[in-house]
Amino acid sequence: MSDDSGSDDLSGLTGFFFYVFIVHPCTAWILRPGRFERKKSIMYAIAFLAALAAIKTGMEWQQRGPNHYATLGVTRSSNPLEIKRAYRKLSLDLHPDKNQSPTASDEFDAVKQAYDVLMDMEFREVYNKFGKEGIKNNKRFDETQFLLEVGVFYLTWGMMAFMLTLGKKSGEARNWTFTGLLVMLVVEVALMTSQQNPIPAWLAPTWTEYEVVWLLHSLFPAFMNGCRSLGSFLYVDLDMQTRQLLLALQEQSKDILLVLRDVQIGVQSLAASGGAVGGGAAGGARLAGAVPAGGANSTTGGAVVNPMSRATPTGKIKELQDRLQTSNANVAKAVQQLNPESQKSSNLGFYAMILGYIAISYIFN
Repeated sequence: MSDDSGSDDLSGLTGFFFYVFIVHPCTAWILRPGRFERKKSIMYAIAFLAALAAIKTGMEWQQRGPNHYATLGVTRSSNPLEIKRAYRKLSLDLHPDKNQSPTASDEFDAVKQAYDVLMDMEFREVYNKFGKEGIKNNKRFDETQFLLEVGVFYLTWGMMAFMLTLGKKSGEARNWTFTGLLVMLVVEVALMTSQQNPIPAWLAPTWTEYEVVWLLHSLFPAFMNGCRSLGSFLYVDLDMQTRQLLLALQEQSKDILLVLRDVQIGVQSLAASGGAVGGGAAGGARLAGAVPAGGANSTTGGAVVNPMSRATPTGKIKELQDRLQTSNANVAKAVQQLNPESQKSSNLGFYAMILGYIAISYIFN
């Protein structure tokens, strides 16, 4: 971890404002409902954030220049003999007396500086942990100072993440962000407190612990804002869906009561008719209890048959079945919207965090 130059702090602050005030609105525009299909919106947003983070971090990495291992063309697991061989070869090629390049002198000085640092085991350890600024300031690992710096950094970012994820729609985003912050903290503590470099030799063989921590710190703003955008987009308001379900059930109950009341009236009308012979227009009108007066004297047989068929108890039961099917469709739709996606995503996030911790422990141990 670095406490060093204000340039790193300024770069981190600039990146934070860049992601919050420029990248987040652009991502929200991509994820706006109706602009693209749901899956395509998520894919476009992730691709946009990943590409932007890669470009920005890559440009900052290029500005930092190669580290001492890359300068000499060795790896962090190289022994002093391999470092000395690489230095001799490069010093012959880059010596100003033999190399006519205008930058030969600077390149030769960089090779000499890298050799001096990596050949001294104490300086090499300081360089791996704290970078070039650690060598300049003759910094040493102090557990109290390290914990203080880590506490300030993660407390600051934790407060920022909490403030930026306030509100019901950002609940999942807050969980994702703090999970990422926790994983980053575990990785940083494992890297900075180990006596030997815990990174496997095959993984980024020229990177130091300091550079890995810098990369994590540089990518975290992009990760946080990606969580904010996707969390808001994927948010499901369970309270509103519950209210919609209850309203649908209430409407269904009203329909059932109304139809049952009509059936009851029809049955009572049938009993009151004294078993009158069906088929008469006047009897049908009395059984229905709802046919207009003009319809009762209608001479057209077809005009009277349909109201009579609807007025019978059997017709009312059929009407009840139709209404129940419609109401059940509305209730089923509301229930489908209440599927436990958020709970599943929370469980998946929890399991992913556990698996990530196991993977990290396995890699670094």
